Amino acid sequence: MSGEPTDLDGHGAGATKAPSLPPAVDRATFQAELEGLRAREKAHTREGDAIAAARRRLPMVEVDAGVYLTGPHGQLTLLEAFEGRRQLIAYYFMWGTGQPAAEQCEGCTWVASQVGELSYLHSRNITYAVFCQGPYNESTRYRDFMGWGMPWYSALPSLDQLLVGRRLGMFHLVCYLREGDRAFETYWTNGRGVEAMDNSYALMDLTAYGRQEPWEDSPPGWPQQCTITRTADGPPTWAPVPMAEWPGGRPTAQWPRLQAGVPEPRVETGG
Repeated sequence: MSGEPTDLDGHGAGATKAPSLPPAVDRATFQAELEGLRAREKAHTREGDAIAAARRRLPMVEVDAGVYLTGPHGQLTLLEAFEGRRQLIAYYFMWGTGQPAAEQCEGCTWVASQVGELSYLHSRNITYAVFCQGPYNESTRYRDFMGWGMPWYSALPSLDQLLVGRRLGMFHLVCYLREGDRAFETYWTNGRGVEAMDNSYALMDLTAYGRQEPWEDSPPGWPQQCTITRTADGPPTWAPVPMAEWPGGRPTAQWPRLQAGVPEPRVETGG
């Protein structure tokens, strides 16, 4: 076959009715191209292994194991949040106090939604928990609205101590290690570093069209209208959420729940 972009839907490469397609080739040509990419994938995997090995050799810094969090039974310490395990991974969830579900942090909702089955972490003596940067009573209702089951605490009383040198209110992913009744911070990241929690993007990256976002290096005619956490889909009554720093649209995870009739979490401050 020619290897030219294929027009299976009857639309030319420059048309707007359908996205362009990869070139259609014979099986041998396809396999040869794939094997060339596979070599790069294996090198990428080995480099990731090397970076993980370097991460395991980082020093650690002690943190106050007695700083307070708020949980379902009131106050508890950072040490108690380990649930007796040796390590703790904490995701610091951004929070808009008093805001409805559709206006809570879309990025934090995206990554938190990726973490479901915790037994694999527990089998390695690791606890995972969300440390919300808002009031416990208000934010835990959002957790329930989203159908999440992970441990959820408010870190609001101790953010200054837990996030020393970092921007409060920003999302962070932090790893801790416990030695007896002492706690140490061993790693933290934010920005695209939290993609380590994701599986949806990892799967999208395997597809022909990728994440379909404007920043990606894709061939001409590829769909690139999507954003990290917004969708244009949904009934007309789903009003787009206007935010100057985000494109228009509707939060991907929150809106289907509202459409299905899941009750909006009550907005109450405090706790």
